[in-house]
Amino acid sequence: MFELISEHACFGGVQRFYRHHPKSIGLPMRFSVFFPPAAKNGPVPALIYLAGLTCTEETFVTKSGAQRKASEAGVMLISLDTSPRGANVPGESENWDLGVGAGFYVDATQAPWCTNYRMYSYVLELRQLLLDDFAVSPGAISIMGHSMGGHGALVLALRNPGMFKSVSAIAPICAPSQCPWGVKAFSTYLGTANKDWLEYDASALMAKLRRPYPAGILVDQGTSDKFLVEQLSPSSLEIACETANQPLQLRRFVGYDHGYYFISTVIDDHLMFHAEALDS
Repeated sequence: MFELISEHACFGGVQRFYRHHPKSIGLPMRFSVFFPPAAKNGPVPALIYLAGLTCTEETFVTKSGAQRKASEAGVMLISLDTSPRGANVPGESENWDLGVGAGFYVDATQAPWCTNYRMYSYVLELRQLLLDDFAVSPGAISIMGHSMGGHGALVLALRNPGMFKSVSAIAPICAPSQCPWGVKAFSTYLGTANKDWLEYDASALMAKLRRPYPAGILVDQGTSDKFLVEQLSPSSLEIACETANQPLQLRRFVGYDHGYYFISTVIDDHLMFHAEALDS
């Protein structure tokens, strides 16, 4: 079950915030849903957005301006928190890139994290909740994300072929097993066995597949992103897609950085990319 926390009229639709108690996490979690006007008349397609480090279920819907285009396209938008809250793991709030606000969309296997830090399974559980209890068209769910969330979106799409109609990412962490953010998170959540890390590495996963999304994947990256070289490595995904014969539209935007000014600039393109896929 889920509890409505608040709702707000928005671009002819309604922005709602919910609380529930998912089995995968074992703690209360919050998520947000934007219902476009079309949802008043029946089921609509849905797009799940996974946010980046330090964000919550509110960040995307308050900063991106995505509801305007989603309202026009008749697409429901779902955003969720980026980690459990209240797990009380020692040290979970000491670093901005680990623990609270930094679940990395993996299922932790290492104690004490493994009890509640199961964000990979949580996304799948939330997807099922949308199908069961919200006005979502069967089989019409896509996924996207930014930074850590871009990593999560790519991994969830690649590990679950056919579960998501389309996938896109903005400034994603493309090879987390090879970058400082990923190494820090994976060694903590998953242990030191590097082979386990590859199950959550989009570039490594893509290299083992064959054209999983024939209609293409959209990735946008700003050239002035301070994390581009050390943390994001879009070229790794580009090479993996070539190996997999996967169509990839990797767009590079000169002068744009890592934040929501960039996200708000390209979000309409991503919404239309997914709306076309969801309508097919």
